[in-house]
Amino acid sequence: MKINELISILEEFAPKQYAEDFDNVGLLVGNKNQEITGILITLDCLELVVDEAIAKNCNTIVSFHPIIFKGLQSITGKNYVEKTIVKAIKNDIAIYAIHTNLDNVHNGVNHAIAQKLNLINTSVLLPKKATLQKLTTYVPISHKELVLRALCNAGAGNIGNYSNCSFSYEGLGTFQPNEFANPTLGEKNVLHSEAESCIHVILEKHLLSNVLSALKQSHPYEEVAYEVVEILNDNQTKGIGKIGELTVEMDEQDLLSYVQTQFGAKGIRHSAFLGKKINKIAVLGGSGSFAISAALSQKADAYITADLKYHDFFQAENQILLIDIGHYESEQFTKNLLYEVITKKIPNFAVQISEINTNPIKYF
Repeated sequence: MKINELISILEEFAPKQYAEDFDNVGLLVGNKNQEITGILITLDCLELVVDEAIAKNCNTIVSFHPIIFKGLQSITGKNYVEKTIVKAIKNDIAIYAIHTNLDNVHNGVNHAIAQKLNLINTSVLLPKKATLQKLTTYVPISHKELVLRALCNAGAGNIGNYSNCSFSYEGLGTFQPNEFANPTLGEKNVLHSEAESCIHVILEKHLLSNVLSALKQSHPYEEVAYEVVEILNDNQTKGIGKIGELTVEMDEQDLLSYVQTQFGAKGIRHSAFLGKKINKIAVLGGSGSFAISAALSQKADAYITADLKYHDFFQAENQILLIDIGHYESEQFTKNLLYEVITKKIPNFAVQISEINTNPIKYF
């Protein structure tokens, strides 16, 4: 198995198009055509993790956090980032990062957090903008169903819990083939009118190439007329964070104890207690201060995240219980998630979860 095959598996689950603009995801070190001897999954790729990969004969590391985040002007081993890269290159070890794109997919990082809390009736906390497109095409009425079926089979026409969604109406199309054309209908150099269906379907942007390929293969015309526009509708399956409900509401102190147990959190920080039962909970792994307003607007009783600063806690405004469980603690189950994604596709391959706790924060 080559690295580019592993990349296909990872990007089918979490397409790179859904990573945030500031992020750096994908193959960061190595050759995509290299044969894989083994895969090591980690939250952070550090020099110790590279050593672990060497010891376990894993020449490919899949890391949640990218080791290369900002531009490097030199690689001399002067800091932990450069030391890690130098050791990986010397030992022909590839490093692949899958970060905010894994945050933003439906069954990604925040789904794992919600599962750990046994939340029900979950939905996306902060839908990602500009991830949906609308395709419009025109097809002879006789081929409408064939083309529409091909588009939906390629992934178009999905809206939330509904599939095969489309809208169509009939009209009159005109065209005049020139002397070089090979028209399915009509004659060269003669203006032709044809009763056609106009079809509209919604699709996620990472599917566009496949959908257009299906359109052109199923359409009877030599030249296919279509248009694609970006739409601003909320994508119900793409976005960061989750919000859901506990199966049984809890007192605030009981909730903190429950969270501490579920995440092994040794240093929970929180805003003032509200003196009420907690039922609706928002979660967001990693640094989540930017989504406090979203949790408030969706009437969450509590918001569990990490890296909250002093002034962030004032945003609770006696309306929500803010809970900071720590960055590592909130994302630690990502390794298990990636293991499941990879082994589901390649069950008999050497895939291992790193045994190194890469949390740089210690508690007294």
